[in-house]
Amino acid sequence: MLPIWKSLMLSSAMVLVGNTCAQTYPAKPIRMIVPFAAGGPADATARTLAPRLSEFLGQQIIVDNRGGAGGILGIDLTAKAPPDGHTTMLMSSSFVIFPSTHRTLPYDTFRDIAPITDVVQAPFTLVIHPSLPVRNAGELAKLARAKPGELLYPSAGVGGTNHLAGVQFSLLAGVKTEHVPYKGTGPALMDLAAGHVHFQFSMVLAVAPLVQAGRLRMIGIASAQRLADFPDVPTVAESGVPGYESGVWFGFFTGARVPRDIVGRLHGETVRVLALPAVRERLSPGGAQLGGRKPDDYAVYLRNEVAKWAKVVKAAGITPE
Repeated sequence: MLPIWKSLMLSSAMVLVGNTCAQTYPAKPIRMIVPFAAGGPADATARTLAPRLSEFLGQQIIVDNRGGAGGILGIDLTAKAPPDGHTTMLMSSSFVIFPSTHRTLPYDTFRDIAPITDVVQAPFTLVIHPSLPVRNAGELAKLARAKPGELLYPSAGVGGTNHLAGVQFSLLAGVKTEHVPYKGTGPALMDLAAGHVHFQFSMVLAVAPLVQAGRLRMIGIASAQRLADFPDVPTVAESGVPGYESGVWFGFFTGARVPRDIVGRLHGETVRVLALPAVRERLSPGGAQLGGRKPDDYAVYLRNEVAKWAKVVKAAGITPE
């Protein structure tokens, strides 16, 4: 054991190093890894944040698209980058699902990655084919109980967010429904509009044109509150499935060994960016909600999400890869 005076000197030195890092950071351009191909929603979110964050930090933010393994490659690059805060990541909600769908990962979800803040969360909506004789989520659950296994819901693929949203609905509602996987959200929605399947959880922007054209009917919002754009559509929870919430989110991360002062600086500047009217307008169409949680609060949220989706994945009978 170190003598008390040596322990105090070591602690003081660590504080000084941390303060020095924060004062000189950033010393060079910052890489913002997006673990998906260019052109998608994660990429668009990153490219909305990057120029404004660059202004506040005084260094260029370089968006680096590193698609591969559904996002795992980009997460691993972030985990293994030098811990100086010059490598960050804009990642989707798949981050909290991977621990349940993969037997092994090249990184540890909580030991190797540090949350900075949540950026934006887009709740799913519950849409049905107009021929289905229900008006809300509670009535859909009642119909599913009367016809166990007969109601079909599509998704963009096994283990994806809208697949698991359907599983979560069945779990909380205590019903049996059948999943039909498709190769993408577009084909799934087209078959729903054609009446080949019955209901789906999907993002507002994806379903809005079909709802407006009368080819689909929106009967629920999968968030805690109703959406201002659809004030007459009840939440799934309030209409008969208590506790139900699902959607897609994007969060800002860095490596776990990055000094706390730097993580704090990144959090503060990101919150400033999210408060800008132009950014709020760009990132919050269709009921999306902007974030800003403190790093420690976001870490608690992420742990709860990992636990929640672990139960859903198990119920779905998905075998980890």
